[in-house]
Amino acid sequence: MAPITFEHLTKRFDQTTAVDDLNIEVADGEFLVLVGPSGCGKTTALRMLAGLEDITSGRIFIGDRVVNNVAPGARDVAMVFQSYALYPHMTVFDNLAFSLRNQKVRKAEIDRRVRQAADVLELGDFLKRKPRQLSGGQRQRVALGRAIVREPKAFLMDEPLSNLDAALRVQTRAEILRLQQRLGTTTIYVTHDQIEAMTMGDRIAVMNTGQLQQLGTPEELYEHPANTFVARFIGSPAMNMLPSSVIGIGGTGQLAGFRPEHVRLGNGHAGSGSLDAAVEVVEYLGDEQLAHLRLGDHEIVVKLPVEPRLHAGEREQFSVPFEKVLLFDEESKQAVGPAA
Repeated sequence: MAPITFEHLTKRFDQTTAVDDLNIEVADGEFLVLVGPSGCGKTTALRMLAGLEDITSGRIFIGDRVVNNVAPGARDVAMVFQSYALYPHMTVFDNLAFSLRNQKVRKAEIDRRVRQAADVLELGDFLKRKPRQLSGGQRQRVALGRAIVREPKAFLMDEPLSNLDAALRVQTRAEILRLQQRLGTTTIYVTHDQIEAMTMGDRIAVMNTGQLQQLGTPEELYEHPANTFVARFIGSPAMNMLPSSVIGIGGTGQLAGFRPEHVRLGNGHAGSGSLDAAVEVVEYLGDEQLAHLRLGDHEIVVKLPVEPRLHAGEREQFSVPFEKVLLFDEESKQAVGPAA
């Protein structure tokens, strides 16, 4: 286990800057999530940490050692990729033991580490099976096990759940969290899925176009986004954005942001903004409904209890408490502060 530091880290491919002056300190034992849309630089940053991409400028520390020029195999990190990359002709045991055998670890020690990892991941009954005899979730656990047996200073995970179906993603997400909490190993986890980021990370680093937009706990990013990009990227459905004048708050050149779950059906009271809107689409989700509304030239989404049911074509009054509204500068897109 070790802390990890990205210090003014930059990566350029010809004229394209993939990572731009990235500064992050990851504490020993912390679970940090790098999140952002495709092409934002998150995987490139992880690959530089692993030694799979050269660094244009800046430094990476693992513990107190600068690893810029250290070979990947000597960095003492273990990487879990999107693809399982299991050896199909090998048993689960042999897949788990492969890297240790290459390192000339003693046979007794290999056996101990493999069986310990298998116990942690509930793979003990599958050690003699080949990958083709396993489910997708079991294969992913074997891939995690290959990282565990190395007992590295850090786990690096690059979208490890993207090949799993929705139900299995939820299950494996919980397994990875339990595993990390049990082992206490510093973990950096890359994903484009903000729900994974919110549910897994001790802290989240939101990236866009190679730049760090905000670093903080899930609560900090949800309640106090630094700019409109973070505000709309974190939270599902995304935060609504309207000119502040539409709901009667804020000043000239400001945007009002409010989350779909903070909107209420019916006229508001003092301290809330009123919205007269046409219901265009209603998505019934069983315990709640998502309604897509039109206010003149603007569209918003609201999340409401399932009763009373809304129907497309209706016109309704809605309200949003000013205390739930955040203001952003329309030009810079940076947060100004809460509306109330």
